[in-house]
Amino acid sequence: MFLLQVVVVVLLVLGAVAAMVLQAAGDALQQGRRESVVAAQTFASSPGVADALRSPDPTAVLQPRAEEARKRAGVDFVVAMNPAGIRYTYPYQREIGKKFVGNIGPALRGRTVVEQAGGPPLPAGQGTAVQATVPVYDAHGKVVGLVSAGITVRNVAQLWMPQLPIILGCGAAALVLATVGTRLVSRRLRRQTRGLAPTELAQLYEHHEAVLHAVREGVLIIDPEGRLLLANDEAARLLALPPDAVGRPVAEAGLPEPVLRLLESPEPASDEVHLAGDRLLMVNKRPTYPRGGPGGSVVTLRDSTELAAVSGRADVARERLKLLYEAGTGIGTTLDVGRTAQELADVAAPRFADLVTVDLLDAVLRGWEPTAEGWRHLRRAAIGGEQGIVPTYPVGEVITFDPDAPQMRTLREARGVLERDLREAPGWRKQDPERARGALAGGLRSLVTVPLRARHVPLGVASFYRTADSPPFEPEDLALAEELAARAAVALDNARRFTREHAMAVTLQRSLLPRGQPEQDALEVAWRYLPAEAGVGGDWFDVIPLPGARVALVMGDVVGHGLHAAATMGRLRTAVHNFSTLDLPVDEVLGNLDDLVVRMDNEEDTGDAAADHEGVGVTGATCLYAVYDPVTGVCTMARAGHPEPVVVSPDGTVSCPGVPASAPLGLGGYPFETADVPLPEGSQLVLYTDGLVENRARGIDFGMKRLRRALEGSGDRTPEQTCQAVIDALEPSPSLDDIALLAARTRVFPPSRVAEWTVPPDPALVPTVRAHCRRTLREWGLEESGFTTELILSELVTNAIRYGSPPIGVRLLRGRCLICEVSDGSGTSPRLRRAANTDEGGRGLFLVAQFAQRWGTRYTPRGKVIWAEQALQDGAPGGQGTPPVDFLLEQFDDLGP
Repeated sequence: MFLLQVVVVVLLVLGAVAAMVLQAAGDALQQGRRESVVAAQTFASSPGVADALRSPDPTAVLQPRAEEARKRAGVDFVVAMNPAGIRYTYPYQREIGKKFVGNIGPALRGRTVVEQAGGPPLPAGQGTAVQATVPVYDAHGKVVGLVSAGITVRNVAQLWMPQLPIILGCGAAALVLATVGTRLVSRRLRRQTRGLAPTELAQLYEHHEAVLHAVREGVLIIDPEGRLLLANDEAARLLALPPDAVGRPVAEAGLPEPVLRLLESPEPASDEVHLAGDRLLMVNKRPTYPRGGPGGSVVTLRDSTELAAVSGRADVARERLKLLYEAGTGIGTTLDVGRTAQELADVAAPRFADLVTVDLLDAVLRGWEPTAEGWRHLRRAAIGGEQGIVPTYPVGEVITFDPDAPQMRTLREARGVLERDLREAPGWRKQDPERARGALAGGLRSLVTVPLRARHVPLGVASFYRTADSPPFEPEDLALAEELAARAAVALDNARRFTREHAMAVTLQRSLLPRGQPEQDALEVAWRYLPAEAGVGGDWFDVIPLPGARVALVMGDVVGHGLHAAATMGRLRTAVHNFSTLDLPVDEVLGNLDDLVVRMDNEEDTGDAAADHEGVGVTGATCLYAVYDPVTGVCTMARAGHPEPVVVSPDGTVSCPGVPASAPLGLGGYPFETADVPLPEGSQLVLYTDGLVENRARGIDFGMKRLRRALEGSGDRTPEQTCQAVIDALEPSPSLDDIALLAARTRVFPPSRVAEWTVPPDPALVPTVRAHCRRTLREWGLEESGFTTELILSELVTNAIRYGSPPIGVRLLRGRCLICEVSDGSGTSPRLRRAANTDEGGRGLFLVAQFAQRWGTRYTPRGKVIWAEQALQDGAPGGQGTPPVDFLLEQFDDLGP
């Protein structure tokens, strides 16, 4: 009704507004016609208009007058034009000189034209609604021009706007009255009918009757005098009421005495249990009017005999659901196969079984793919419950199951096997008769064994045992055991696959890391590498011997984890070896590594890698590269985003050398700063990755303080002892990140093992160099190497004098090998080649390459150094072998082949 009233009021308001608008529009149109004609005729009759139209510049004379007339008359435009319709005036200057829009034919014939037409933009709005055009006569009565005046639609439409609030106000008042009236009438009706229509009242009564007699709970309504007003079908059945009980006093209904006393009492009752015949009834009683009223009561009756059985089954189902929930949250908390198997045993015992055993294929424990060939040989992975009640195989023992054993049957048939009474299970007793007799004597009675399968592949079996003190397993218990096994199997398979992938990644990473210490004289080195349990990372380290008895130390960390990070680490380690072989400066090595990482990122961005490739997108790496020279005792270092190394002096003082921090690898375009750090003999240089000093719980500053404390007093320790002390003190968690640690104790070449002198650039002084060499080797006890060393030095010095530039220097180093170095100020590197028969030179470097174990060139800031190494064994010349004489002579044979 209220909506109908609202619709009527809205329609009336809309009708009134429409009538007013139409009337106002008509009146406004008529008024606009009159005002347009008056304005046009007044301006046309103004003195001087006709003369102005004939003047040389009508616009200059008429435009100000037209604007003044437009404003005084309240019209939107006054246009003066010539007989051809060309405008001389207009509110906008840009429209002057254009053709007038409208019908000017009648006006040229002396008539007044009133019309509706559009035109150029006006100050009052777009287009012209009403315009009047009149002729302009000269003194002889000839039409010399036209004048048009007009009013836009917006202006005439404002005539009806003042009346709109009155109409809307009347409509609003009508709506308010309709709302108030409807509210008052509705409140009265709701009080009388409780808010229900007659049809709804009838449906409510029918529904009430249907529900009342359909529920499985008895309902009685008793009036204040104790008469039975209502009894549904369930109450009549439970109390065996006669058909005419309704309307009679409850005392005449033949009810049992306890129930009758309860119904006649004015006190309420809650869940009181009374016996009615062979039924145990739960009775509740409440007053009909809880807040006071005429009186009476409502009684509900429930048959607790059936509810007890239903409640028992519900409790069992609830316990099973709770057990499955705890299995979902408690099994598979780690990615360890053994731990996951133990979690299954702990969840099932003792709530589901008294004893639980989990036996897995040996391949599953190792992370391999299981096969049917290993079914008979399972390894005990976990035991849950009271192990002392019966003799069982211990954890870790391999069990060979009999083909008729329940465990083998469940593997073959891929379903659970229930042995309700183990005394009647010959296959189980046949597995181990002596152990079976002891188990039966200990009270073992019932067994459920189920396969652990994932992706249709068997992983092992789970066996659930109950003793004589517990009820035997039933078929529904078998279903629960299979559900537990299914959930555990998924977690076991995830752990197995992780174990396999983790082992593969660790194997790959360890294969890419150094397997042994290279032979070198400069450092005593030890290291530790701890892979992360959650996935290997890209940490790596290296010890690389360099020419001149120098050694390069490398410590790096690739961003990310997994196989991709390990493979990337291998690529970077190989690149460092290659750059070190070229004997590049420290900053250039890091610069080349930076370019390599950028190229690797670009390769990943091209989309050629697989979409599911682990760790796609190498975002960078950190690296510390250091070169130690045992002759000078100086270590040149640079680090690209890597933690700063720590130096332990011989007296145990711990300090950081202050190596400048540069940008990590992979950013591109950033320089790398180096630092020359003097290291006294016996100092220890400690390199590490951030996994040693940083984790999610503690920042790197806290980790660095702990590392310093662990290294204090390590001056007399060996590098091996230093590494172990750091690992023991920091107790790093391998599960968070990889950890690489390297400790190197410095050695310094004694002056007695170093010989060097300067050579003037005169070929005649080469014999003097050989003499110096011969004398030095005699002092070192290396006379047997004299000829070879003199030959090598002679050729290298001759090349330096002939092709190099001063200063020229010679240095001999005695260590694990005999090193000959010739330096000069030229940057030109010699090149080994096969000399032709007609070439005069080109055979010197060939001889050097044949007699030396290794040779090469390295560049210095002042030129280059050509070096050659000869192997020594226990300080004596090694038996590296002399090239065949015939082979050497062929290089100097003047005869052709």
